[in-house]
Amino acid sequence: MLKNKKYEFVENFNNELSRDLTIIVTHYQGITVSEATELRKKMHEANAKFLVTKNRLAKIAIKDTRYEGLEEFFTGPTAVAMSEDPVAAAKVVVDFAKGNEKLKVLGGIANDNKLDVSQIKALASLPSLDELRAKLVALIQTPATNIARVINAPASGVARVISAYSKK
Repeated sequence: MLKNKKYEFVENFNNELSRDLTIIVTHYQGITVSEATELRKKMHEANAKFLVTKNRLAKIAIKDTRYEGLEEFFTGPTAVAMSEDPVAAAKVVVDFAKGNEKLKVLGGIANDNKLDVSQIKALASLPSLDELRAKLVALIQTPATNIARVINAPASGVARVISAYSKK
């Protein structure tokens, strides 16, 4: 890698880290190009990124950031999953790792908390932000639906009684 490309990688990676992200570090040894493409596609659909890193450059990029605790994971063939939604990256990576033993989850950081593999798996089992929003909207709409049903019940009852008398 040319020197200017190295500087560019460090700068771009550091810029990504300046946002409030959940980062999951993985080993991807043995993953084929088509498998990596499939993983990247799934990450993109979840509004997340999957980035293969150079360990030395990644360590330089995370120095003096909130992600500095991840340095120990940057050994071997390392890739990073990143997302603003704390659950999205974890969910995609854990699901992909279940079906492909070549991808190993090492650890990560979410909301300034260092995560081990079991915590990442627990995070992946939670509903995503979009799922939570949908559930919240459904909960908010339910009382309104019930109120409308209660208000309409007496009117429909009266209509049934009138209909029954008219048939006699």
